Amino acid sequence: MDKTGRLILVPTPIGNLQDITLRAITVLKEADIILAEDTRVSSKLLKHLEIEKKLTAHHKFNEHKTTASIVSKIEQGYTVALISDAGTPAISDPGFLLVRACVEKEVDVECLPGPTALIPALAVSGLPTEKFVFEGFLPQKKGRQTRLKILAVEPRTMVFYESPHRLAKALAQFAEYFGEERRACVCRELSKFFEEINRGTVTELHEYYTAHPPKGEIVIVVEGKSAK
Repeated sequence: MDKTGRLILVPTPIGNLQDITLRAITVLKEADIILAEDTRVSSKLLKHLEIEKKLTAHHKFNEHKTTASIVSKIEQGYTVALISDAGTPAISDPGFLLVRACVEKEVDVECLPGPTALIPALAVSGLPTEKFVFEGFLPQKKGRQTRLKILAVEPRTMVFYESPHRLAKALAQFAEYFGEERRACVCRELSKFFEEINRGTVTELHEYYTAHPPKGEIVIVVEGKSAK
C-alpha cells in the first residue's frame, strides 16, 4: 500500500443514534479496519448506518496483545478506525494504549469531535463549569478511600462515572467524605428515551436512589469544596 496510514478515534452515540456525525459515518465507510470494544454492540450501529464491514475486537482484555500488530498495520498504510460501545474512545474506554503506541511510533492519530457523556452532564448540572476535573470511575476497592479523602478538598466541580448498582453507595460515601450538604447532579441514560436528571444534595440523592434503584448509564457531577 502506498498511502499513509493513520489511527482515527471515532466517537459513537451514547444513546440516540442520530447523534452520530456525518464525518464519523464517512470515516467508518472508508476505513480499512474498524476496531470495536464489543463487536456485537457495534455491529448494530453499523447495520443502522448501512455499513457492511467486518469488525475486529479491541477491548481491555486483549489490547495489550493486539496493539503492536495494529500499529504495524497502520505503518503499512492502513487506515484504522477505533470505536467503543458508546462515546469517545480512550475516555474511560479502551484506546489509550493504542494511541500511546502510535505516538511512540510517530504514527498519525486523529480524533473526531462527537458524543461523550461527561460534557452534557456537566452542562446541565447547574454547577460551576468554568473549571472541572473528570475522575471517571473511582477505584472499586483499593485506593478508593484515599482518593475520596483527596477529593474532599478539591475546589473544582467533579465529574464521575458510576455503575447503577454502586450509585447509592457512592453517594453515601460522598456525603461521608465531602459533607452531607454538598450539591450534586445525577444524570442517567443521557440522550436516551428514559433520560433522567436529578439535582440536590448528596444526601437527598442518596435517599432517592436508595428508594429507587436505578438502571442504565450514570454520570455524577459534584460541586467542589467552597472556599468559604
